[in-house]
Amino acid sequence: MSRPENAQPGRRLTPRGAATRARIVAAALELMYVKGVNATTLDDVRAASNTSKSQLYNHFPDKEELVRAAVAERAAQVLERERGYLQRLKSFRGLVRWRDALVQRNALQNGAYGCALGSMASELADQDDQARATLAASFAEWEGLLAAGLQRMRESGVLRPDADPEKLATGLMAALQGGYLLAETAHAIKPMEIALDMALDHVKSFLTE
Repeated sequence: MSRPENAQPGRRLTPRGAATRARIVAAALELMYVKGVNATTLDDVRAASNTSKSQLYNHFPDKEELVRAAVAERAAQVLERERGYLQRLKSFRGLVRWRDALVQRNALQNGAYGCALGSMASELADQDDQARATLAASFAEWEGLLAAGLQRMRESGVLRPDADPEKLATGLMAALQGGYLLAETAHAIKPMEIALDMALDHVKSFLTE
């Protein structure tokens, strides 16, 4: 579908326009999380956001642009949350608290729907290179937060000198995303708990005390 004449990329939005755009993206995020990206239509988003077709297409002339906006917004939300847990990480107890928070959040839905970012990645990685790049950068930053915390633990003597923060962070992220997937499939939180606990046990093996 062609871009409407009144749609101006990069224009400064009025407060009302910004609120409408935010409402559309929020509705898209909720629908894409529950139904999936590919199964969510623009008509679904229009109805859920209570916007007219002209309002929707003024901000997002096609689904591709809406998906990219939704990916960017979801990435910002997840990274803001993870910074809160990981920016000052410096102890194994802090890692356990991080694990517990993720499990408790996912347990509210019995593991259904999986990771908000991971589910998008599974659908979009081979469909939209721009969205894939945003997701890849977000996962890299998330993993980097873990690696930085583990590095602080090594520097302070909590972890042995032979611990590799980057490899441990990759293992934790792989366990987390695999746990999300298994929990989603089983509609049970236990697989996620087991995956994370085994990854944490590996980190624990490098503790100095």
